[in-house]
Amino acid sequence: MLDKVVIANRGEIALRVLRACSELGIKTVAIHSSADRDLKHVRLADESVCIGPPASAESYLNVPAIISAAEITDATAIHPGYGFLSENADFVERVEQSGFTFIGPRAETIRMMGDKISAIKTMKKAGVPCVPGSDGPLGDDASVNLELARKIGYPIIVKAAGGGGGRGMRVVHSEAALSNAITVTRTEAINAFGNGTLYMEKFLGNPRHIEIQVLADKHGNAIHLGERDCSMQRRHQKMIEEAPAIGITEEMRNKIGARCAEACKQIGYVGAGTFEFLYENGEFYFIEMNTRLQVEHPVTEMVTGVDLVKEQLRIAAGEPLIFKQEDIKVNGYAIECRINAEDPKSFMPSPGTITQYHAPGGPGIRVDSHIYNGYTVPPHYDSMIGKLIAHGDSRETALARMRTALKEISIEGIKTNVPLHQEIMNDAAFQSGGTSIHYLEKKLGLQ
Repeated sequence: MLDKVVIANRGEIALRVLRACSELGIKTVAIHSSADRDLKHVRLADESVCIGPPASAESYLNVPAIISAAEITDATAIHPGYGFLSENADFVERVEQSGFTFIGPRAETIRMMGDKISAIKTMKKAGVPCVPGSDGPLGDDASVNLELARKIGYPIIVKAAGGGGGRGMRVVHSEAALSNAITVTRTEAINAFGNGTLYMEKFLGNPRHIEIQVLADKHGNAIHLGERDCSMQRRHQKMIEEAPAIGITEEMRNKIGARCAEACKQIGYVGAGTFEFLYENGEFYFIEMNTRLQVEHPVTEMVTGVDLVKEQLRIAAGEPLIFKQEDIKVNGYAIECRINAEDPKSFMPSPGTITQYHAPGGPGIRVDSHIYNGYTVPPHYDSMIGKLIAHGDSRETALARMRTALKEISIEGIKTNVPLHQEIMNDAAFQSGGTSIHYLEKKLGLQ
């Protein structure tokens, strides 16, 4: 097993990794910016190193500082969490060149799946269903692009190959709008990602967002752990996730899950990963693979009983998977609400000092959060301050427990999106299940 791990992240995920390391007897090193010296995991880690000022570029994205922290503490591995450098292939190479173990996939795998065009080609070859599209990058010949769009059929969506987080994409409903959409999206992609490569796909009008969790070791073994529904989104940012997904049968789960596991074997994937799909009219369409731990991993843990972070650590240490596919059973339902420090109506961030905090409890309730009474939420980072998860033997029980937990939770001194979650939990369409990725934005009047 790994001896000492640098946790190259902050907030709730850093605390989550620390807990997993502690269970396995692994020493921990917390790196932090000067704004984060009072984070819970920094206080609990065996060692801590300040790696720079508050700005992410000078701290959590500062590769030399992170490597130096690992060197001076005699660490053996680095866990990236999610966000920041978790899907940065150059970072992975630097980590391994410096003699440390990266807790995640290889650099070449991250590069392959980070480029959307490359990822789609790889998945098609592996037999994973994909959205009909251009099957390659768009050129500068307007007539060729028009012909491609005609074959796919309008509406289409133009996407940046290096995009993510909802940026670098534009829906086109007619031939007249295509040329300008390509030009604008290419400019946006260059400015945002430094990569102007674009491709186009059929735009699905009312899909759900369904994703498959996988685990793969260094010995050629790969399994899937079922699906999550992440359709409740605002501007391509997930707010609520649940597992399993309403309307996905065990047969469908096993079929698409087996394809994802097989794809992992074909590309030599190592670690935890997630295949993201759009799901419409009974069909799955691959859109991307996240080569890291997902924010929403707790709902999968709650219904399968598998600790995904501990499995990441075991895999990185070279151990084979301790589970076979037949060992994975889906038990009950789990729902997660992302708790953000933001105005529930305007969504403006709300940093500041938490003057009172009370966490909810009771059967089936889990809280993943780093906040505490007197903690000051800094203005420099993502506004998520925790995740509230409810599990029950039925979806109705999980929903009832979540409604109770949202009433119990108390966070004063800052604004949070708890009132919005309460509203969604009482929404008739959400209670019925199966809403599309556009539902929440239409409900909030953002479309």
